[in-house]
Order: sequence, then structure tokens, then C-alpha cells
Amino acid sequence: MTVIAHISDLHISKSDFDEEMFMLAVAEINELQPDMIILTGDITNNGYYKQFKQATKYLAMFEPPLFAVPGNHDARNLGYQTFEELIGERSWKLTVGDDFTVIGLDSSTPDESSGDIGRPQHLWLEHQLDECVINENFTIVVLHHHVIPIPQTGRERNVLSDSGDILKTLTTHEVDLVLSGHKHVPNIWKINETLIANAGSLCSEKLRGKNTNSYNVYNISEDEIEIYLHKVGEEKFLFGKYPRNGI
Repeated sequence: MTVIAHISDLHISKSDFDEEMFMLAVAEINELQPDMIILTGDITNNGYYKQFKQATKYLAMFEPPLFAVPGNHDARNLGYQTFEELIGERSWKLTVGDDFTVIGLDSSTPDESSGDIGRPQHLWLEHQLDECVINENFTIVVLHHHVIPIPQTGRERNVLSDSGDILKTLTTHEVDLVLSGHKHVPNIWKINETLIANAGSLCSEKLRGKNTNSYNVYNISEDEIEIYLHKVGEEKFLFGKYPRNGI
């Protein structure tokens, strides 16, 4: 079984970051010992260099390997350059064994809240997914912006500008999991054979209504995908259970 912890939207800053909540989450996730941590953007609140420097110290507290993509807040104030210097590549491909692939996409646009994958990155994604189909890989695609609206998040205004084309590519290639953040509200959609999972905010004070800080955990076996919603410092519960593609 492969276990993945999915965290998002830390918003590290002096104003919106809850350090106590973050430390609780670190302790919980390190005790869980997932195979990897996926971070779907908005590591910082303003993209400032000092915030990224602070973020590297916080992220180093996680024991499992962590892979991140930038969010719209990270791309502010030349943060897209700082991300590459201090965090890593903004788009990437991770292969685990012979049959497990994770693809990270940069959906941010400098100094814009809305998202966009863009034609060059889209073509690269299609090429990677073609290979995954040929090799019959279990495939996860990771990005910050949601590709389909999330309930209870108000008027839709920040979905990917090219979400229709991206969603078609994801579903026609039967991507198993699509992971995103951005809206600070956990949610699961299933489109055709593709699960689209959104994570809440791990430790930001920017929360909607009665939502609390949370993260998702995916237990991926040969037969099924279990998705658990973990409320930081509180309980966890089964968020969804689905058979794997082709089962």
C-alpha cells in the first residue's frame, strides 16, 4: 500500500499563519509516516523572499519526502523565481517503481489570483500521460488551482482559465487522482474514472464558515483508494472509498 499525505495552503506569514496548528500537523503526519507528502501550493502568503526562507525551515520539520507545486500567492513579488531557488522545480515528474507516476504542474501566473496551465505545459503533460497510459501506470496529477468548482466556496472566479482542455486531457487519459488546493475547502469529485480531490488549508487562519484546518490522506492499494480527511488536532474520518481504475 502507498500512503500519501496531501497538504495545502500554509500561507506562511506574520498575519495569516497559525504556527501552533502547523506544529500539530507536523507531529501528526510524521507519526503517520506516509510514503510522501504532496504540497499543493500557497506555501507563503505574499511570495516574499523572507517568507520562503522561513518556509524552508518549517518544511524541513517533515520527515517523509515532500514534493510541492507553487500557488498563486507564491508567484507574487517574484516569488516564482524564489520558489525555484529555495523549494524546487515548479513543474516535475516523479516515478515510483515501475508503475506509479506523480506529475506536478505550475498553475500560477505572476501577480494573478487566477490559474492557467498554458499550451507548452499542457503539451508536456499530454506527452507524460501518453507514456503513463502505455505503461499502465497509476497516475497522480498535482496542481494548485482547482479544475472544477468546489462547493461552498462562494462565487466562482479563480478556476483555471483553460480548465476545460485540462479536464479533458485528465479524464481521457484516465488519470487516477488529481490533487489541488487553493479554495481552503476539502472536496472530492469523480469525473468518469478520475478522482479529483481538493485539500483544505493546513494551518492558515483563512477559513470559510465552520471549516477547520485539515489535510487529506490517501491509502492506495492494488484494489482501491481510500481518502481520509484529517482535521488537525481533532478526529479523522473516511472521506471516500473508490475502486481503482480497471478493477
